[in-house]
Amino acid sequence: MTETPSRTGDPERNRLTGRIARTAKVGANLSGAGIAFAAQSLFGGDEGDQRTARALAAALGKSKGPLMKVAQLLSTVPDLLPAEYAAEFSQLQAEAPAMGWPFVKRRMRAELGPGWEAKFASFTHEAAHAASLGQVHAATLHDGRKVACKLQYPDMASAVESDVGQLRTLLGLFRRMDGSIDPEAMVEEITDRLREELDYAREARHMALYGAMLAGKPFVTVPQLIPELSAERLLTMTWLSGEKLSAFETAPQATRNHIAEMLFWTWWAPMNSYAVIHGDPHLGNYQVTGGGTGINLLDFGCVRIFPPKFVGGVVDLYRAMLTNDFDAAYAAYETWGFQNLSRELVEVLNVWARFIYGPIIDDRVRSVADGVTAGEYGRKEAFRVRQLLKEKGPVKIPREFVFMDRAAIGLGAAYLRLGAELNFHKLFEESLEGFSVETVAARQNAALHAAGLTG
Repeated sequence: MTETPSRTGDPERNRLTGRIARTAKVGANLSGAGIAFAAQSLFGGDEGDQRTARALAAALGKSKGPLMKVAQLLSTVPDLLPAEYAAEFSQLQAEAPAMGWPFVKRRMRAELGPGWEAKFASFTHEAAHAASLGQVHAATLHDGRKVACKLQYPDMASAVESDVGQLRTLLGLFRRMDGSIDPEAMVEEITDRLREELDYAREARHMALYGAMLAGKPFVTVPQLIPELSAERLLTMTWLSGEKLSAFETAPQATRNHIAEMLFWTWWAPMNSYAVIHGDPHLGNYQVTGGGTGINLLDFGCVRIFPPKFVGGVVDLYRAMLTNDFDAAYAAYETWGFQNLSRELVEVLNVWARFIYGPIIDDRVRSVADGVTAGEYGRKEAFRVRQLLKEKGPVKIPREFVFMDRAAIGLGAAYLRLGAELNFHKLFEESLEGFSVETVAARQNAALHAAGLTG
């Protein structure tokens, strides 16, 4: 990556004034949603919750940045939000409003210097995609290659620190209202991942890491970095074209099954071989190619690298569920980092584990959850677990668990959208071939070193 041109009075640094301004901006945007909530409380109506949810989503969309991303993240946690809110918040990243061309020109000049446009044969004025922390523009290089330019919004470092403070307040309120889960580790984990997402040099290395880990899966394509046109807050990479997963919801069953199997290997191969997951299950991060014969994997800002022993706990719990071994399950939760466990708490956690592990325990061709839609996936089970935890808990969730659980739910929802029917048990057993914590540690160390993610 090229060095960012020097700038006097860099507005990007995490500064107190930026954080104060951010807090004021978010507060102003959310005030409209607060008015909507008050009106709903006064006048009610069958569509009151939906209107309020829409107002909150619009306010967060205007704010951009971390809180918007967190809202989208929380929408994927089953039963954490009412259905109306989850539905509205889940659209935030897919439908975020883009910044205009004057903004883009200023940002590109700041990253690549004066005359930046001459470095491209063409550069689209309209964003191809806009999300919570940045937006993507299509461009063409002078050698004819089409590239994607991912440009970070200004002042995001200040936004993260400001929004994290508000996140702590929101989740603290949730804890007082609900009492089933201690959200402290969740806040810490989300905060660290958000800070990492601002580090485009790290994301570039994540991209290289996934290219290496999935090199043996020819059906998966990962974009390649263009280092000479990348900078501190700009990533330029090869453009990948494909269709949305939703375009295949009515495809022949065999096609849908094949896409689901490719998704399985794209997620589980890095997890079980390298202790690495793609932590953002947003369906927009997957594209289908070749009419259903290939997968493009996009966006490497939210990648979670686990200690190898954590994956050992995942496998230990799987085997405990297979044999109904309570003591082995107890030990697996301890390996994961659950604290102050009791027999009663482990029995509650096993309710969730049997749901998550259900498809890979059951040695038959099946859907990931019979008779359940993607939007309902996990809601009934999560509600039951939370009610039990109110009686037996609370439980403090290990921070490593947060994104793994979220990503697993996102993957399951994708299977449901496709209506896939597979023998998940057989696939999972195949993914464990040659598994040991020591082997995972050796593979991970070599891969991280090759991608420049270790000293």
